[in-house]
Amino acid sequence: MIAVLNQVLGHIEEHLTEEIDVAGLTSGLGTTEYHIRRMFSSLAGMPLSEYIRRRRMTVAAADVLGGSDLLGTAVRFGYGSTEAFNRAFRAVHGVSPADVRRDGGPLRTQSQLRFRLTIEGNTTMDTRIADQPAFRLVGHAARVPLIHEGANPHIQAHIAALPEAEHLRLKALSNTEPAGLLQVSADVDPDYTEGSELTYLHGVAVSEGTPVPEDLDTIDVAGGTWAVFRTSGPYPAALQSTWAATAADWFPSNPWRLRPGPSVVAILDRAADFSTATTELWLPVERA
Repeated sequence: MIAVLNQVLGHIEEHLTEEIDVAGLTSGLGTTEYHIRRMFSSLAGMPLSEYIRRRRMTVAAADVLGGSDLLGTAVRFGYGSTEAFNRAFRAVHGVSPADVRRDGGPLRTQSQLRFRLTIEGNTTMDTRIADQPAFRLVGHAARVPLIHEGANPHIQAHIAALPEAEHLRLKALSNTEPAGLLQVSADVDPDYTEGSELTYLHGVAVSEGTPVPEDLDTIDVAGGTWAVFRTSGPYPAALQSTWAATAADWFPSNPWRLRPGPSVVAILDRAADFSTATTELWLPVERA
């Protein structure tokens, strides 16, 4: 996967002034746009689309400093007007092209990225591969912003608003894996952009034909293969470290890639104050 990511980066660099068809590029490399966008975001700490924008504006800054015609520069980088180009330039550099041309800066340069796989060999990931028939996720859903680190207060508020009796009712409905009360993230931005909205569902998994109470939200999940990562430790820090390790360590070393679908966290055990927990992270995968 690291080699494929570097091929994508090389193609981007060679076609910065053209429209970049990420879907077509990844298909030709034997992978999927979804997987590459998710892996890039996890490893680089920014969406692929943002990296492309920063690289374009880094190269465009040389044209601006060189005195090139601004309209010509705007058109060369795919903008239909100097106004649109100015907005993109300011969003990256924090100043307008006119300011840079007059003062020589400041500029926020985005270096060309290259990925390298470093084998540490000191972390064992407790992982299993599960083939699951179609099932349904049922519970209470809300639209919330994506937050990469720390507890998500919007999710916390959503769960806190549910009475204890509702948690018990949901647990009684659970009849298939993933077992127990679940934290489900669906409709996630493929770039995994911080602050983008996703659907969060607090609920359980039931088999496909199970009757579901009308007052509950549902997400239908097609049958398929899942990579299941078990972890124990401080919550949510240990779980978030596992998320990061799947991209940095597990996927580059194993013949699997992410496929579209919800990600699911099963809480298997926890401290009374939720300071520590044992969890299973379920990610939908397919053979690479």
